[in-house]
Amino acid sequence: MAVVTMKELLEAGVHFGHQVKRWNPKMKRYIFGERNGIYIIDLQKTMKGLENAYNFLKGLSMSGRYVLFVGTKKQAQDSIKDETERAEAFYVNQRWLGGMLTNFTTIKKSIEKLKNVEKMKEDGTYDALTKKEVAKLEKTRTKLEKNLGGLKDMQTLPGALFVVDPRKERIAVQEAIILKIPIVAIVDTNCDPDEIDHVIPGNDDAIRAIKLITSKMATAILEGKDILNKEIEAKAEEARIKEKISQEEEEMAAVNEPAIPPIEAAPKTEEVAE
Repeated sequence: MAVVTMKELLEAGVHFGHQVKRWNPKMKRYIFGERNGIYIIDLQKTMKGLENAYNFLKGLSMSGRYVLFVGTKKQAQDSIKDETERAEAFYVNQRWLGGMLTNFTTIKKSIEKLKNVEKMKEDGTYDALTKKEVAKLEKTRTKLEKNLGGLKDMQTLPGALFVVDPRKERIAVQEAIILKIPIVAIVDTNCDPDEIDHVIPGNDDAIRAIKLITSKMATAILEGKDILNKEIEAKAEEARIKEKISQEEEEMAAVNEPAIPPIEAAPKTEEVAE
C-alpha cells in the first residue's frame, strides 16, 4: 500500500513551489513545470521521496534509534510538536540553539537545569522562597522549556534528523552533516537538495502540506517501534519457552534416573582358632 496518495498531496498543496525568481537550480530535476510565476513540483518524485524517507525512518526506529524533528518556522511549529509527541520522539520547534548537536554535552547540562527547576516547583521548594526568587526561577524555567522542552529525555545524539525547510534550518543541517547524522527533509524549490540524504520535494510553507508529510514520518516511526516491540516480546516468549522445556527435561531426567542400590557391608570372616 502506498505511503501517500496523489490526491492527498494535491489537496494539501504539496505541489506548489516558490516563485520562479526564488529558486535553486539544483532543484530542477524535481520540478514539473511553471504556472503563473510559481514552480510546480513533480509529485511523482514527491511520492517516491516520501516512500524512501518513510522506509528509512521505519527501519531506523526498528533498530531502536530515534529521530529529532526540526521545524522552527511558524507554519511548522504545531505540526512538529503534535506529531513528534504522537510518535514519542524529540523535537525543536522554537529556536535552534547553536551547538545542539555539535556541543550536545553543554546542551545536556541545560536540560538537567530545566529538570531541576521543574522538580523544585513540584516538590514544594518554591514555597520556601521569596516571590523575587520564584519569579527568577520561573523566568529561567520558561525560557529553557521553550527552547529545550522537546529534548528533555534525549540522552544521546539522534539517529537522524527530519527537517522542515533545510534552508531556514541551515545551522541544524550543517551540524548534522559534521556529525554524519542522516537528514530527511521537506525540500522546496529554493533549497539545496545536495545537502539532504533523503529528499522529499514539496511545499515547505503551507501548513497542510507540512502536517501531511510530518504525520507520515511520525507514522513511520510508530510502525518501526511496533515491529521492534513485537520482536522483543517474541524473543522474550521464546526464551521463556526454552527455559520451561529445559526445566521439564531436568525433572524428567530426575524421575527416570535409576536408583543406586545401597552398598552392603562385607560379611565378617570368622576367626579360626589356632
